[in-house]
Parts: sequence; C-alpha cells; structure tokens
Amino acid sequence: MLNTVYQLVAPRKFEVTYQNIDLKGDDVIVRPTHLSICNADQRYYQGLREASILAQKLPMALIHEAIGNVVWDPSGRFKAGDMVVMIPNTPVEEDEYIAENYLRSSKFRASGFDGFMQEYVKIRPDRLVPLPETIDKTVAAFTEIVSVSVHAISRFDKIAHGRRDHIGIWGDGNLGYITAVFFKTMFPETELSIFGMSKDKLSDFTFADNTYTIEKIPVGLELDHAFECVGGAGSGKAIDQIIDYIKPEGTISILGVSEYPVPINTRMVLEKGLRIFGSSRSGKVDFEKTVELYKSNPEIINYLSNIVGAVVPVHDIKDMKNAFELDIQKSFGKTIMLWEK
Repeated sequence: MLNTVYQLVAPRKFEVTYQNIDLKGDDVIVRPTHLSICNADQRYYQGLREASILAQKLPMALIHEAIGNVVWDPSGRFKAGDMVVMIPNTPVEEDEYIAENYLRSSKFRASGFDGFMQEYVKIRPDRLVPLPETIDKTVAAFTEIVSVSVHAISRFDKIAHGRRDHIGIWGDGNLGYITAVFFKTMFPETELSIFGMSKDKLSDFTFADNTYTIEKIPVGLELDHAFECVGGAGSGKAIDQIIDYIKPEGTISILGVSEYPVPINTRMVLEKGLRIFGSSRSGKVDFEKTVELYKSNPEIINYLSNIVGAVVPVHDIKDMKNAFELDIQKSFGKTIMLWEK
C-alpha cells in the first residue's frame, strides 16, 4: 500500500515522500482527520532547535497530537470508521518501575521518527484509544497534550503530601490552562490559584478560585503545592517564585519545557525541604484516563473548546505552511489542521 508522507526537510520547508505500507502483521491503518500543532513542532519548523539536533532528526514528518478513523485492523479490535486518538509514544520494552514515556528506548513520533502528517498511519493497536462518537473533534485533536497534564497530576497525587488546601499553577498559556481545568476537575475542593503575565489570558480561567499577575501577588500568600507550566525563558523566574510562596515540604511539579538549563534557588529548596519532580509526555494509561474524564465530565470539553484558536483546512503543502505560519502569530490557543488529504 503506497502512502504519502509530508516531511519537514529543513526549517519552513516541507516535501512529499512516498513510503510503502506492508499490510502484513497486526498493525492498524488509520487515516488522520484532525492534527494539532504543538510548540515542539514549531521548534522544528522554525529551526529553533540546535543545528546538530535538526541535522540528526530531519527529514521527519511532524505532529504528535492527532485523531483519525480506522481504515484497516487485522487484529479485529477496531472496525473501519472507528474514531481513535493515536498515541505517539511507542515503547519497545517494559519496566517494572519506569513508565513507558520515560524509557530511553521508547520511540516518540515527530521526535526522530515520522509523526502523523501522513495520508495513512501504520500503528500498533495498543497505541490507539477509542473516542466517543459525539466528541468535539477539534478538542479531541489535542488529547495528547491533555494527557500530559493528566499524567503530571496523577504523579502529583502519588508524590505530594496530603495537605492540598491551596494549590498554585504558574503559566497562563495552553499548558497552564489545560492543567488547571483538569486539576480543578480532579480536586474540586482545593483552592486553585493561577499566576500569569497577561490579565487577558487570566480572564479565561473562570473556573479557578483566584488569578494573579506575577507582579502583583498578595503579600502573605502561601501554597501547599504548585505546578510550573511556563517553560522557556520564564521558567526559572516561575520556579523561584513558587519556591518563595510554597510552604515547607511542599511539592513542585515541573511541566514547562526549556531548551537550556534553568538556574533556581536551591538554598531555599533545601531549607524548606521541598520536593521537585518533572513530568514529560505520557503513556497509554494516561490517554485512557483522559478519555474517561472526557466522558464523565462533559463540561471539560466546553472549557477546552475555548483554546481552539484556529481550524485550518489542509489540502496541500501550501496549506500546511499557512497553518504553521498562522500558529506562530497566535498568542493563545491551539491551531488545528483539518486534514483533508
């Protein structure tokens, strides 16, 4: 079966390549329908990664957030037409203690391996999770990043001590918003405060108990635990602010991605006896938990629909470039490619 793959060969340059799909074996064939652009995709598209990394990983099809319809499943688990979310992480081994998304041997699509910018995707059946037929497909498209937040909150629940009267989330972007939506859903009795730079963005956090700009945090405010969802150049300042406002023996969950090392106030980490842990990516259990939360808390979909920034029909490479360029210009929200290939 001949497949069309759209690879990034250099910053801002896509090219078409053709690959043969072997239909033997148990792998499922999925036709992507909705693809979501992530900041990680943009770092490749804009050439913001180090030259050595670009040289190592390109050419490569981008996108690791996507849903689609099953075309062929020899295993019989799915029927043709079933809507599924595709899991980009592909483990090749199991470990009793280490989750699949932290195994160094795992292969992650759109990070050294072709992502979902293809006419068809050949994928293991255990890398698919069924979606409700009535779900908003533009929201379902970015289930992967949602599952990252769910994964981090689940880890927090295991690691942090049990006093959770007041929690803070730093970051008023997509990741902060998603993490806040799910934290409030999973811990509705906890007072939730959001800290960010933009009053306009903070106004979207209508479900939170409090919102503060980082320059106007009330004197005497204290938190039991906190999440850092800023990343980039602002990550260090965010973590240091958290260290200032968190109570002794609190837990800090770091989700924001930074390209370069971030200096933090380790002296106060020691004096307060703080726990700091990181979370990256997610695994099948996190995708399954995310979809169950979609089903049991339908209001989540309404909140997440607020960050669908643009929906761009894509027919050719020109449309793909337009979608990525449009995504660069936005200040908030997810750009969804309606994959009409």
